[in-house]
Amino acid sequence: MSVPYETAAYEPAESPESPEEHLERLLGRALNSFELPDEVMGQLESALAHAASLHSAHHSAGLHRETYRHTWLLADGSAVTLWELVHNVTPGGAPEHEVYADEEELQAATARLGLPPDPADWELPALMRLWAIPEPRHVFDFADSPDHARRLLRRAENPDRPGDQTAALLATAAAHEITQAFGRPGRAGRVGLSYALYEHVFLLPDGSEVSLWEVEHTATPDGRHMCEVYLSEAAARDAMERRAARLG
Repeated sequence: MSVPYETAAYEPAESPESPEEHLERLLGRALNSFELPDEVMGQLESALAHAASLHSAHHSAGLHRETYRHTWLLADGSAVTLWELVHNVTPGGAPEHEVYADEEELQAATARLGLPPDPADWELPALMRLWAIPEPRHVFDFADSPDHARRLLRRAENPDRPGDQTAALLATAAAHEITQAFGRPGRAGRVGLSYALYEHVFLLPDGSEVSLWEVEHTATPDGRHMCEVYLSEAAARDAMERRAARLG
């Protein structure tokens, strides 16, 4: 049986927002939120978890433009994405926010901004996408990594969890890092229901890395916490969607 986590081990000092809080804050700052389709707003009422990320950015001569992708996991296993456009009208001016449910509408709104070309000495392209920016280095914890791996695998209740071979490999781990990839434990779109996805990265003595993907949720018949562990992010997200679909 899984034991609920102590949230201090997983969350920063300020707890992340619930899906409803994140949506409310996004709509509250967007100038055109009233234009979002009623169908989309209705779908978001069943959101279980959410994630937000920078999609692209452009900065030139005091003008700036960023686009952000906000995604919510729904109770039926599907996902809804809203696109946020942040820009200023005058150089150095205050930012304005717009939100779109359709990526083509986002692109049309972006084209209307008419930002000037970047200076000739600007080293990066005008459009910076996440895949063009190097990922940050891990911040590893060098304390008791084999024990952390052992406790993580012991918590896992899914039949297809990593087996003895993975356990033996991680028994040699020199360091580890935990990052939250999706959701927030203890708070979700439905009262008493939570979803969270964590990546546990283990540094091995030869310098290689192994990741385990942990799904923590309360989508169980009695509402108790359950831990599932997978070898890939895709498998973990599939498990989240299957659980959500069963509740639909």
